[in-house]
Amino acid sequence: MTEVAHSNLHRNAWADWWEGTRRADIWWTLAWFDIVLRYRRSMLGPLWLTLSMGAMIGGMGPLYSTLFGTELSKFFPHLALGIIFWAFFNSIVMDSCNAFINSGNYLKQGYFPISLFVWRAMARNLIQFAHHIVLYIPVAIWAGIALKMHALLFIPAFLLFLINAHMLGLVLGLICTRYRDVAQIVTSVMQMLMFLTPVFWLPESLPGRAQYILFNPLAQMLDLLRAPLMGDVSDAHNWIGIIGWTLASLAASAWLFSKYRRRVVYWL
Repeated sequence: MTEVAHSNLHRNAWADWWEGTRRADIWWTLAWFDIVLRYRRSMLGPLWLTLSMGAMIGGMGPLYSTLFGTELSKFFPHLALGIIFWAFFNSIVMDSCNAFINSGNYLKQGYFPISLFVWRAMARNLIQFAHHIVLYIPVAIWAGIALKMHALLFIPAFLLFLINAHMLGLVLGLICTRYRDVAQIVTSVMQMLMFLTPVFWLPESLPGRAQYILFNPLAQMLDLLRAPLMGDVSDAHNWIGIIGWTLASLAASAWLFSKYRRRVVYWL
C-alpha cells in the first residue's frame, strides 16, 4: 500500500513534531551534508574545528590562569570545558534562529514537518561538539582528573540540555522567522551572557553579592555538564533550576508550535 504524503496544513501539532522527530535518517543526513559542504576542498575538513578550538584553549589557559592568579592545573580543565560547552551553546542558539529560514526551499514544498529542521540544526552542532570535546581528554589527563561514579550524572544533564535545546530551537525558529531582527538581538544577548557565565572565570572568585548571576540558566546548565567531567558534583539548586526551566520551555514551545507552525511557510 502506497504511503500518502500529507501537507503540513493537514497535520496536527503532535503529528508534525513526531514525524520530524522520527525521521532521524533525513535530519541526520542533512546535518552531515551541511558539515561536508562547509569543508569541501579542505584537506583536513572538520578537523579544522578541533584545531582552531585547541589553539584557543591552549593560548587562553596559561594567560587567564596568570591573570586570575589561579593554579593552571585547576584552571585549565575549567576553562577548556567552559569554552567547549559555550561554543556548543552559542552555535545551537544561533543556528536555531535560522533553522527555518535556511530550510525555506524544503518548507515551501509543504510536505516536510518543520520540527525536522530543528533536529537538523541540533545534529549539525552535535557533530561539531564531538570534534571539540576530544580536546578535553589530554587536558584531563595532564591535570590528573580522576572521574568517579558521579561522572555518570553527565548523561542526564546532557539529556536535559538536548531537550531544552530542541524546545528553544522551536521557539527561536518561529520568532526569528517572523521577526528577522530578533536574531541580532539574540546575538547581542549571547555575547553579554558569555561574560556573565563562568566560562573564563571561577565562580568562587565572585564576591557575595554577585553570586546571583550564577542563577542564570546557562550558568546552571554549564555547571551541570562541567562538574561531572571534572570529578565534582553540581549543587542541587542547579538541578532544580534547570528542571524548572525545562518545564517552562516545554509549555512555551508547545503553545507557540501548535499556534504558529502553519504560518512559517508564509513568513519565509
